[in-house]
Amino acid sequence: MLGFGRRKKKKQDDKSTAVADAPDSGAESNGSADQNVEADEVGSNAPSTTSSDASAKAAGQEADQIAASTSAAAPPNSPSEADEPIGVAVDEPDSSGFFSRMRKGLGKTRAGFTEGLGNLLLGEKVIDDEILEEIEMQLIMADVGVDATRSIVANLTEKIGRRELLNSKALYKALQRELQKLLIPREGPLEIDGSVKPYVILVVGVNGVGKTTTIGKIARHLKREGKSVMLAAGDTYRAAAVEQLQVWGERNDVTVVAQHTGADSASVIYDALQAAQAREADVLIADTAGRLHTKSNLMEELKKVKRVLSKLDPQAPHETLLVLDSGTGQNALSQAEQFHASVGLTGLALTKLDGTAKGGVIFAIAEKMELPIRYIGVGEQLEDLRPFEAKPFVEALFGDT
Repeated sequence: MLGFGRRKKKKQDDKSTAVADAPDSGAESNGSADQNVEADEVGSNAPSTTSSDASAKAAGQEADQIAASTSAAAPPNSPSEADEPIGVAVDEPDSSGFFSRMRKGLGKTRAGFTEGLGNLLLGEKVIDDEILEEIEMQLIMADVGVDATRSIVANLTEKIGRRELLNSKALYKALQRELQKLLIPREGPLEIDGSVKPYVILVVGVNGVGKTTTIGKIARHLKREGKSVMLAAGDTYRAAAVEQLQVWGERNDVTVVAQHTGADSASVIYDALQAAQAREADVLIADTAGRLHTKSNLMEELKKVKRVLSKLDPQAPHETLLVLDSGTGQNALSQAEQFHASVGLTGLALTKLDGTAKGGVIFAIAEKMELPIRYIGVGEQLEDLRPFEAKPFVEALFGDT
């Protein structure tokens, strides 16, 4: 985003699984979360979790049945149901290097920045109030946010007052350092605790941000690290979402636990965690249905998922990852604030930075939210989703080589 511009089925194999005859919770639009007793939250097909040897054995057998089932999920009714394309990116050799791809992906944001600030600051012009006001305006136009912008400009003004910055060229470099300083505390790659099996990652977000694709890419990265991974198709309101996750499962040789369209999402994820525990998988990644952050009844359903997971593992989910579309600008910040207030986030992933001139929202989020940015996405290829690093990001944004 630094848009500083001022311009006025496929066939399923045994790796892609489904659970038949799950309780139907109805469409997400029905509104309220299940308010029945906790035992009913996981649906009538939820396995027992008693601790006796006999019941433990039975639970293990049922989990194996869950993972072995070949019942197909209902096909998508129409392409319009999908908030993300069903197709998945094709792997390409990592020949150009991530910095080059990130620099290219941030082209729209950088173009606005170059036009807005480049001509103003490059060279050795005398610094005056007009230059500082121009910086402030361009940062706000880039969706850096009012609070982050004021903090940056205040720090620059202080340095000018101490005569640390004598001309616009020095100011240009100082601006880069201020932006880096804002982002560095938010560096926080996802680290899987090997002592926890399975490590449960719950992925949340509104419709169309790229949750399912992000899950598929994270699963591939974890597989490359030698970890065993399972996926839970918890977005039960879109048949296309289940199908898309199953495609990623086939490509990654990863088991996908799914149920029919309209099934209870909490029940699907509960079953998936049981299966992952029985198989001693390293990681379980659970997809969820997209929901508006402004709809409290839909947010309650996420709370239900977390309660249900805690029945099998009091610490689960170990990571609650919010996926944000960078192109939504300041609305992405609003989403982060409300999801965090509702379900307690532990990390963020910013996608689609390559398709927007509003990449500056990452600075607004970094200033407002004390949450680690786990990943950024700057393209559709597998390698275009990477752990976030502040210094290379700012360098790519400014076009540094």
